[in-house]
Amino acid sequence: MINLSIIIPIYNEEESILKLYQELKKVLSNLDMQYEIIAVNDGSDDNSYRVLKKISQNDNAFKVVNFRKNFGQTAAISAGIDISKGEIIIPIDADLENKPEDIPNLLNKLNEGYDIVSGWRKHRWKESFFTRRLTSYIANLLISKIVGLKLHDYGCTMKAYKRDVIKDIKFYGDMHRFIPAYAMWYGAKIAEIPIDHEPRQYGESKYGIGRTFRVLLDILTVKFLTDYLNRPMHFFGRIGFWLFFFSFLSGISALCLKVFLGISLILTPLPLLTVFLIVIGIQFILMGFLAEILIRTYYESQNKPIYLIKNKINF
Repeated sequence: MINLSIIIPIYNEEESILKLYQELKKVLSNLDMQYEIIAVNDGSDDNSYRVLKKISQNDNAFKVVNFRKNFGQTAAISAGIDISKGEIIIPIDADLENKPEDIPNLLNKLNEGYDIVSGWRKHRWKESFFTRRLTSYIANLLISKIVGLKLHDYGCTMKAYKRDVIKDIKFYGDMHRFIPAYAMWYGAKIAEIPIDHEPRQYGESKYGIGRTFRVLLDILTVKFLTDYLNRPMHFFGRIGFWLFFFSFLSGISALCLKVFLGISLILTPLPLLTVFLIVIGIQFILMGFLAEILIRTYYESQNKPIYLIKNKINF
């Protein structure tokens, strides 16, 4: 029986793979656990796959998943989770920024009764406070406020998960960073510990400014799914009623201008704005009805309950 699965998403990391493997083996060999290492080659166009294949020929515990093309880090981690067999799952970056020496610390914290332990690269960007560290702090603070789970480092790949809390979660886009938020929705107990961080030794970072905008959109998606998936009318209906409220204010303002100042209704855009807000408000409420129908169809067609039972006694 495999106790621990290490998942490595890889995209053009040929120079760092072997060193990471050697560091992992050194740490894992000292653990009293059956383990597997799953390397997911995410459509690399360098020699990453050759290096992975060579390592796998000499170590049966080292498994390789090779994508046909680049699907992104979330897809690579998701594939590793689906294929893995360990009761505990730990993804780790392939660029040597995460240190395998922190794996025992994650496991020790997990053994205290937590379902997920998230790594916190506490001393990252020490030399770039205003350009990188401050923006990272603000981004993580914003995410924590929106999703309702305070973590200092959502972007850290290195986290320890118990399989039973994430096995049914499906991820899209760049959602891997929000796994703790999804798991919290399922009732998971989550902790965070500082881990070591080393600057990238080889190659160039795969992260650019474009990823920031995608993450912001993913935050909104997570917020909707965690708060309103089972009650979408509360989301769309709330917007609809706020639009009705503003339409009421707009209509009252138009009437006041007409009655007290003698300004004709055709000389102000307020009547048109009132009608526009009413129409949009009705559309949002109708969208809420349609979303409610879709959610019920989703659950009933698959016999999915809208709750999750952690355990049962005397059944």
